[in-house]
Amino acid sequence: MKNIVEIYKDYRTMPNLVMHQMRVAAVAMQIIKSLDMEVDKESVVKACLLHDMGNIIKFQLDFFPEWNKPDILAYWQGVKEEYILKYGSNEHKASLLIADELGASVKTKDLVYSVDSASVEMIANEDDFDRKLCLYADGRVSPSGVVSINERSLEAKKRYENHRNKFDEERRIFHNTNLNLIEKQIFSHTSIRPEDINDESIKDYLEKLKSYFI
Repeated sequence: MKNIVEIYKDYRTMPNLVMHQMRVAAVAMQIIKSLDMEVDKESVVKACLLHDMGNIIKFQLDFFPEWNKPDILAYWQGVKEEYILKYGSNEHKASLLIADELGASVKTKDLVYSVDSASVEMIANEDDFDRKLCLYADGRVSPSGVVSINERSLEAKKRYENHRNKFDEERRIFHNTNLNLIEKQIFSHTSIRPEDINDESIKDYLEKLKSYFI
């Protein structure tokens, strides 16, 4: 087993991806603490911490102003090329391969696989709350922090409106509809409300995650 902070260093995970995955896991932990039902907490948290490990593969690196200094951009471009060479061009498959390298359980890898917008309708219509938690927690975290489902969606829409890959508005609405359904399903089993989850409420969980082992 290895500390998650060390894992991120070993895989040269981009700082924004580190923070995103940590926040997603923290959101999941806060929800789990309030649930009136049993879930596989360990697998859920591990999956949240690993679900975007391969995402540098899909990044248009010059799209991020903070990385536009030539030396910084060149460094991350090199990391991206190494990832593609080792794991292929599909970021989601890369995350699964990394989870496998780290010795993640079959259940954890299944949950990593489920954090995909293409799975949202299926997950909304099934009874697996572990999968619901992972996908929902991811849907509550934007690059700037914890937000509502709608704020997260609108932020992504704005961020990618001039991206070389066309933003699909119909798909965004479809995803939101299903994610809102998942939100209702989850919070019908909690003692908290969606608005109780925010940057302040997850601070203690973020600290605990710094010493989390996978």
